[in-house]
Amino acid sequence: MQSFPRWKIWLILSVLVVSVMASLPNIMSVPSWWPAALSKPMSLGLDLKGGVHLVLDVDVDKAVAHSVEEDVDTARQALRKAKIRYSKLANDGLVLQVSIRSSEDMAAAEALLKDTFNNYDIASAPDNTFLLTLKQAVADETRKFAVDQAIEVIRGRIDALGTTEPVIVKQGKQRILVQIPGYEDSAHAKQLIGRTAQLEFKLVDEKGDLEKAMAGSIPPGDIIMYGPEKVRSNGQSDRQPYLLKRHTELSGNEIADARVSIDSRFNEYAVTLKFNSKGAHKFDKLTAAHVGERFAIILEGVVNSAPVIRERISGGSAQITGSFSPAEAHDLAIVLRAGALPAPVKVVEERSIGPSLGQDSIDQGMNSVIIGMILVLIFMAVYYRMFGLVANVALIFNMVLIVAAMSMIGTTLTLPGIAGIVLTIGMAVDANVLIFERIREELYLGKTPLAAIDGGYNKAFSTIIDANITTLIAAIVLFQFGSGPVKGFAVTLSVGILASMFTAITVTRAIIALSTEKRSRIEKLSI
Repeated sequence: MQSFPRWKIWLILSVLVVSVMASLPNIMSVPSWWPAALSKPMSLGLDLKGGVHLVLDVDVDKAVAHSVEEDVDTARQALRKAKIRYSKLANDGLVLQVSIRSSEDMAAAEALLKDTFNNYDIASAPDNTFLLTLKQAVADETRKFAVDQAIEVIRGRIDALGTTEPVIVKQGKQRILVQIPGYEDSAHAKQLIGRTAQLEFKLVDEKGDLEKAMAGSIPPGDIIMYGPEKVRSNGQSDRQPYLLKRHTELSGNEIADARVSIDSRFNEYAVTLKFNSKGAHKFDKLTAAHVGERFAIILEGVVNSAPVIRERISGGSAQITGSFSPAEAHDLAIVLRAGALPAPVKVVEERSIGPSLGQDSIDQGMNSVIIGMILVLIFMAVYYRMFGLVANVALIFNMVLIVAAMSMIGTTLTLPGIAGIVLTIGMAVDANVLIFERIREELYLGKTPLAAIDGGYNKAFSTIIDANITTLIAAIVLFQFGSGPVKGFAVTLSVGILASMFTAITVTRAIIALSTEKRSRIEKLSI
């Protein structure tokens, strides 16, 4: 029999030690000196740990409409800068309507619009009007970006809850699957995730007539917005109207941080905002140019407050007040820190899985692993005798290696993942079966026991590699294109295949080589 390289034995021992150390955190607490990379237990998925399952529908058409609405303001500023007078600026869905006062300005206006709005198809209409239609490719890209951005915003909000391994993936064109293992308050999760949290700073039109505007005569470039609903002493409720400049001076995109604070004037909870460098510069210019005027802080379409700018504010910070409870202030700080959703989201599916059901799933899954493993161990020991016991040792090593690898790479264990482990148990001994049957064939051909061992391993090697590589390719495809449970199954299957190839080809041969190396002649193999 060929001598087994010593470096391979040291490699196997090293892998065994690392695997045991990485697996132990799953069953016991490890000391503080334990290596950090080997101290992470596997995270349990929603179906094992319990938690919240939500499917969200993103209103992507609102994102497109909002983009076109912003372009109305862009068109207004461009026309004013070019000193081209207009009579109407409006948007209807994907169409932006621009009406020019003088026919003499039509050519200049057309050139300006084509240069400014290359994402639109521009057509002429009666009454000195241009119709700008958003290109379909641009609209589709805006819809896709809205979903991708919503995923990132939702991920930031959920991470702030302190949960581990949330699942946030895209489903179809405009839906998002959200799973939060170990979190049971579905109402709070929905409230936190669903808030658009759009924050805007607009100047109050101090010169405009609010009463005339309320009667329908709104000055060009102005809008009417309302404060929060307040209940009077007589039981009736009303909302304070504000006449504001349409242009947004600052938005939530310029916020770098948001923290819960205490408003010293009223001893109430508030949220203190810290702008990024760009936002701080804009806020500095805004407050310097409009001392003595009011600016409105608008959150989710409601005027939160409209304080007077007493002096220039160069610190790059502002404060939102509003009789918040501690929990409300904390949630508002979370959503402002994570950013605004690009479009409203609606919960279309909701499930809550209790931890007791999750524990039942763990128990049943572990029972299936244990029972499957015991049956395989018994079969191998009975059918292949001493060689079967060698395969059983390798199988136990294989299971330890799978748990260690999944712990180290931070995989979330799910029910399909447990199914993948059970499948791996059978596949792990399949390679040994091929090798042992090859050894039997070599013995039937009259070869000596040691030559039969060499022949069995050498001739079965290519078959084992081919079979496992094809299965591994299928697992990679499942991981790449699957989602949720399918990915969990693919991960455990991939790790199991790699571990079984290592244990079947290397570990069993090392054990057999060490047990036969000092015996020059063997009359019979127990196989």
